Amino acid sequence: MRFVVLGAGALGTIIAAYLARTSEEVILIARGDRARHLTEYGVTITGLEDFTVNIKIVDRPDQLSSTDVLILATKTYDTAAAISAVQHMKVETVFSIQNGVIKNSQLSDAFGEEVALGAVGMIGGSVLADGVANYMMDYPILLGELKGGTSERVEHIITELQNARLNASAVDDIQSEEWSKFVGWLGLSGLAVLTRTETWKFLAEPETARVAARIMRETAQLALAQDITLKPGPPWELQVVTEKSEDEVVEMLVRRGRAQRESAPNFRQSMLQDIDKGKQIEVEETFGFAVSEGRRLGIAIPTVETCYRILSGTNKLLIDQT
Repeated sequence: MRFVVLGAGALGTIIAAYLARTSEEVILIARGDRARHLTEYGVTITGLEDFTVNIKIVDRPDQLSSTDVLILATKTYDTAAAISAVQHMKVETVFSIQNGVIKNSQLSDAFGEEVALGAVGMIGGSVLADGVANYMMDYPILLGELKGGTSERVEHIITELQNARLNASAVDDIQSEEWSKFVGWLGLSGLAVLTRTETWKFLAEPETARVAARIMRETAQLALAQDITLKPGPPWELQVVTEKSEDEVVEMLVRRGRAQRESAPNFRQSMLQDIDKGKQIEVEETFGFAVSEGRRLGIAIPTVETCYRILSGTNKLLIDQT
């Protein structure tokens, strides 16, 4: 099975490197200095495992004509340009591991709904200053058909990912999984930028955990208003978020923070990693989308909107400086 991974940030690099150890052919599309570095030094992974693998690096997508599986791993604000660069290709299956929940419609519009899969990527990692991808958390990659259920192609891709020693599973309701991640991700990302600390620290502190709880509870209402079921159980215990008191949600988040202090003490949210590097952040496609959905559905989400205003302003300052 041929895989093309579009985007050489942390998640794209990690997935491509693991697949390259077992799959027949893996191509990683990268740009500029990143492409030159990976071509010269190979793709190096540290953290949960340490290894270096040579992968075919392509910096001109127009050189590619087809692939069995295309994995979109760019930042959300680069989606339109990324899709445009590969839309000429014959693609059998495409899915995105980006943050947010608008990616599936973008892929369906570009490649056809029958080609696109829903996906959740919860890998935790970062690209270090020396170009190495640090793999810190092996939370799963989840795949499912957009209309619900799994399929032979989903199971085949999951087998390839598992054979590569990536944590991956097929799921029956991918929309539920995507919104469940979105609820948790929004709750963490805003606080990560506002506090500028590792994730466990602001979760383990009750005052900042309370803000995260309010973001999650507000975002969850957007899903429930559209009859989207949110996933109970770990990692976010969303039945607690939606059914229990705010104080009980805070207690749950504090416990999560203390547990993460032991399992991933150095992990920083992807949005904070971008801020650390002075890069643009994924705010319009995530917080901005939530605000738009709140207005469309007539649901007040004041904490989310406040965070959006702060993050959007911060993002504009970053863009002006680059």
